[in-house]
Amino acid sequence: MTVDLTLSHNVAEVGDVRLHYVRGGQGEPVLLVHGWPQTWFSWRHVIPRLIAAGHDVIAVDMRGTGDSSRPKTGYDSDTVAADLHALVQHLGIPRIRLVGHDNGGRVAYAYAANYREEVASLVFLESKVLGIESDDDAQKEYWHFGFHQEADLPDLLLAGREREYLSFFYKRYAFDSRAINAEDIDEYVRCYASLGGMRAGFEYYRAFPETACQSRELARTKLTIPVLAYGGSHCMGEIPLRSMQRVAQHVEGGIIPQCGHWIPDEKPEWLAEQIVAFHGAVISKR
Repeated sequence: MTVDLTLSHNVAEVGDVRLHYVRGGQGEPVLLVHGWPQTWFSWRHVIPRLIAAGHDVIAVDMRGTGDSSRPKTGYDSDTVAADLHALVQHLGIPRIRLVGHDNGGRVAYAYAANYREEVASLVFLESKVLGIESDDDAQKEYWHFGFHQEADLPDLLLAGREREYLSFFYKRYAFDSRAINAEDIDEYVRCYASLGGMRAGFEYYRAFPETACQSRELARTKLTIPVLAYGGSHCMGEIPLRSMQRVAQHVEGGIIPQCGHWIPDEKPEWLAEQIVAFHGAVISKR
């Protein structure tokens, strides 16, 4: 049987935001949620593999990113999760599987915790839940967290220097620096250097205090769905797994050898295999 790997580009108006998303395949629905400084495009090597394995795959540009609209406010995880929930409802999907990377991991956690009966499972990659433990170590290692939270200053200093700035992160936090090449960077720069693109990306960081408060409240009741959490050996390591163990009852995962922060780019085949196997195990336990 030939599998149709065609992706359709779509736009949905949900609340105060216009969301761009791509969709392809048939079968069990999976929502892929990217991080910073990326877009749906970060899943480009994972999507065909999930489609071939029998999934209905949706990869979205979160508010403010990619080809979605850029509201001035609403970048806390609960609000962004509500955007994605509205999108899934718009698509008529009663229950979704979530995969989130980086900031998208925090949003995916908020989605799973706010809409518990409508989520089948969560894959949590290179991220941590804010507000449930000391962030001192993260602030030391990830200096840009504080810089991005400054009002206006990053936007001013980086205007016209977007490519140089973003390229630093793609190389600095990778194990395989070839995983995100010049053409890939072209696409990310197209999005983030467009009007309001960098500002909107920084707004996610400026919303960290609000997101932390939300997460502390959500964590009062642990997730009961299956969770898979991984970090790269050359970036967050076991932090994602430990973070999920604090907020969920049934957690698997670990550390990916010879991998940096950009798991979907650096290990797409391995990641797709893990997602498919994990979802298959979830289905078999129903």
